[in-house]
Amino acid sequence: MEPIARIRTDFATKFGVPRQAGLVPELRGTVVFEPAYRNPDALRGLEEFSHIWLIWEFSEAKRDNWSPTVRPPRLGGNARMGVFATRSPFRPNPIGLSCVRLTGIRMDETLGPVLEIAGADLMDGTPIFDIKPYIPYCDCHPEATNGFTGQLDALELTVDFPEDLLAPIPAAIRPGLLGVLAHDPRPQYQRDPSRVYGLTFGGWNIRFRVEETTLHVCEVASA
Repeated sequence: MEPIARIRTDFATKFGVPRQAGLVPELRGTVVFEPAYRNPDALRGLEEFSHIWLIWEFSEAKRDNWSPTVRPPRLGGNARMGVFATRSPFRPNPIGLSCVRLTGIRMDETLGPVLEIAGADLMDGTPIFDIKPYIPYCDCHPEATNGFTGQLDALELTVDFPEDLLAPIPAAIRPGLLGVLAHDPRPQYQRDPSRVYGLTFGGWNIRFRVEETTLHVCEVASA
């Protein structure tokens, strides 16, 4: 297989990328096709769908060997689960699957057709192998069970972002950034209230700490 496209997002590193697609619907991104696949005919009819599946590569998590069990970060990094019972990036084949909202398709003079999407959980530059429409009547299963993930705490944090620190951040990316921070980008097993963490988002370095249920932004600087 070869990549047909790459995604452009505000995440320069893995830290802070949402744990699942759609978790932060305010996030915006674009899918830019490789030159050999910039044929508008390949997208004919796609505009009629509200959501699409992205099949992509965990390009920053490649390993020569694989393990039948992994330690899901959301379980604190202590419990082992079968790799096929998780969405861990460390898999026999490093393939990811994300359902995102398709907000538009535009034509670019240089890049050809570009997909505008929302809610992606991918790093900037991630290779995409395929795109398929999300079809509600067969892809949606309201009766589905959550397995061990149903036990996880979905509490969102209160974000304390001082106005003087927020002011330099472009208005277009603020909702996505605030959503990422509210969903607690820290590893599940790190809960030190005195520790200062750093998140790179949209060309900005955001430094913060978390005290109980409040995330305090303490520094913002250009990346």
